[in-house]
Amino acid sequence: MGISQREFNELRSQYEQARAQAQENGNQAIRYRTQSEQLAERLKFVESELLKAQQAEQLRVNREEQLRAEREERERLNREKTLKEQGKVLEALAPVKDNLEALKNKVSQIEEGRKQEMGVLSTQLKGLSEQQTRLDRETSSLSAALRNNKVRGAWGEAQLKNIVESAGLLEHVDFDTQVVVTGVNGEQQRPDMVVHLPGGKTIPVDAKVPYADYQRACEIPDNASDEELARRSELLKAHAKALREHVRVLGAKAYWQAFETAPDFVVAFIPNEALLQAALEADPTLMDDAFAQKVALTSPVTLWAVLKSVAYAWQQQSLTDDAKELFDLSRELYDRFAVLGENASKLGVSLARTVAAYNKFASSLESRVLVTARKLQKLDQSKVIASIDLIDSDKADVKELSAPEVSVEDR
Repeated sequence: MGISQREFNELRSQYEQARAQAQENGNQAIRYRTQSEQLAERLKFVESELLKAQQAEQLRVNREEQLRAEREERERLNREKTLKEQGKVLEALAPVKDNLEALKNKVSQIEEGRKQEMGVLSTQLKGLSEQQTRLDRETSSLSAALRNNKVRGAWGEAQLKNIVESAGLLEHVDFDTQVVVTGVNGEQQRPDMVVHLPGGKTIPVDAKVPYADYQRACEIPDNASDEELARRSELLKAHAKALREHVRVLGAKAYWQAFETAPDFVVAFIPNEALLQAALEADPTLMDDAFAQKVALTSPVTLWAVLKSVAYAWQQQSLTDDAKELFDLSRELYDRFAVLGENASKLGVSLARTVAAYNKFASSLESRVLVTARKLQKLDQSKVIASIDLIDSDKADVKELSAPEVSVEDR
């Protein structure tokens, strides 16, 4: 059956369209293949870059882990070193602490002793006042007994001992009684008492009770006749004369020459204020003449004041010894502070060197080591230099620098 021209043209048109479509499909396939190849190349590039990024990240993580481990190790070593240095400092401070405690205790003891001494002094002053009142009351009752020379001598010595003990002095420690010595001419002398002073010095004391004439004068009342009053005046002059004679005898004995370390005078103790006062009123030049003969006339009050000064001197001597010990402790404490300061200075130098070394290490790490380490990424793994073993610090011998330019003492 034949095909009409119209059908032929339609078929021809369809063929042309199909051929054009096939050609278009071929061109599109070529474009798709080209795009696929480009995508494959890009994917390969992305995978390569991703691998590089992963490797770089792994290197970074490894480097950070290594730096963290090194930092922790340095911190651990620094802590151990710091603890060791602190231990040395605490060990050096231990004797300083002990010395401070001893110093504190010594100061407390001195202060406590001062308070006790002030309390004792107040009590003794009160006791002395009461004793003086009691002595005045007992004077009249002793008048009869004191008419006897031996009784007067014993009473004077007893009064002397009471005054000395009330001043705070101890027998056989601060004073001795009836000490036999050899005079300048070889004769034996025996002062009633020898008071010991700090420094090995001594003061001889002699008790005298010129009483007979004074007693008879006291028996004459103030309202007696003129003749009796004149006799009382003569008796008081005789009393002063007897005391002057006693002063002359004491001056001639020169007790101070029998002792190597005694001051050049002797104390003449009159155990009653009224006895001495009456003699001085009857003979106003008696005191000056006694001084000229190196004899010091003393009553209970004046002798007590002198002996109290002696007791105070002994206390000051004790305080001086304590102060010397305190000075020795302070000097020892100063020496130990000097050693501590030297150790602290050395510690400061060591810390400064450690900081300087760390700064150099950090600078070298950042400017040299890390710069070179970054180049390792481009090297073949088989050509990387193997790790180097660290030196064991416990077994290493560190050589100290002896040059004067780098020695600690010259810096």
